[in-house]
Amino acid sequence: MVPERISELDTPCLLVEKSRLEKNINSMKSRILGLGAVLRPHVKTAKSLDCARMLFGGGTGPITVSTLREAEYFFGGGFADILYAVSIVPAKLPRVHALQKAGADIKIILDSLETATAVAAYGKAQSMCFKVFIEIDCDRHRAGLRPDDPQIAKIAALLVENAGTEFAGILTHAGEAYACNSIEEIKEHAALERDSLRTVSYALNDTGIKTPCTSLGSSPTARFYDHLDGIDEVRAGVFVFQDLFQRGLGTCTVDDIAMSVLTSVISHRPDQNRLFIDAGALALSKDRGTASQQEDCLYGFVCDAEGNLIDGLIVDGVNQEHGCVTARSGALDFAKYPIGSLLRILPNHACMTAAAHAGYQTLESDGTLGDYWPRCTGW
Repeated sequence: MVPERISELDTPCLLVEKSRLEKNINSMKSRILGLGAVLRPHVKTAKSLDCARMLFGGGTGPITVSTLREAEYFFGGGFADILYAVSIVPAKLPRVHALQKAGADIKIILDSLETATAVAAYGKAQSMCFKVFIEIDCDRHRAGLRPDDPQIAKIAALLVENAGTEFAGILTHAGEAYACNSIEEIKEHAALERDSLRTVSYALNDTGIKTPCTSLGSSPTARFYDHLDGIDEVRAGVFVFQDLFQRGLGTCTVDDIAMSVLTSVISHRPDQNRLFIDAGALALSKDRGTASQQEDCLYGFVCDAEGNLIDGLIVDGVNQEHGCVTARSGALDFAKYPIGSLLRILPNHACMTAAAHAGYQTLESDGTLGDYWPRCTGW
């Protein structure tokens, strides 16, 4: 039986409000295009062809992925311009090669001379050419080379000089923007992200190597660049759904969050001032990123079945298949939430919450059920 209304859905169930999703997409596209750059959204959050098509109004890219499984899935759905934005290892080159032979315009990234040498050798041996970005570490967050590292020029020269590689550009990700405590700090980090790439591009130009593409981005910084001179493309992903962590950063409000988990009340525990729901750690995730922010959202905010925030209720604990809901202050009114009634939980981290589900049940603007959007999984 195909469900026709929310009350007929099995729980837990991942919901997406299409009107909020569309608003978030249009806002980001307008912002980046208005600054003269291309939006290359990171589809690792949604991992859904349907969502990606909405991003492009039915078009097909360009996109960013974080796994080769995503690259294969999206290419199979018509998305050919793909940036695989995780450092490549030689063992994965055959899969990249297979995508190229099938017609994908896939780009890879790396941050070491050793890896660049291995990629060039593989390309030459297979009589093919890999398009390669060099990853820059703008804020000591994770992988990449610092902007003043002399290895950057050596790697770029190797990529240019070898038949098995093509120097495609430089990219960075301001991951430390997620640790910012104010909009002013995010703005400063956005400038650092942009200027780090510009510095590297100018330095390479001084050695005679032109940078074909400069690529940067994160959902927080993407909203706060004052200009993008010298930058070609922006990558951001979670902005499509938003979540409570983004709310804590100040980049969205609760009303912008398009994703929630529909759950059923399964038990009352007045002695604990708690009720239990059937959405636990596997349905909500155990991400506690908001613990570092001004307001700790614990494991998620609670809404009614229509998506209206219930002030004062919060998920304060999770087991594998159980979630614990309590009141931040005072006693729960258990009569308002009878066993079998439905609630919706807003996620701390949309990417982690979505990862546990096979797909999204979309909701139309009038609250009726829309299409079901499958998502890909695996690596």
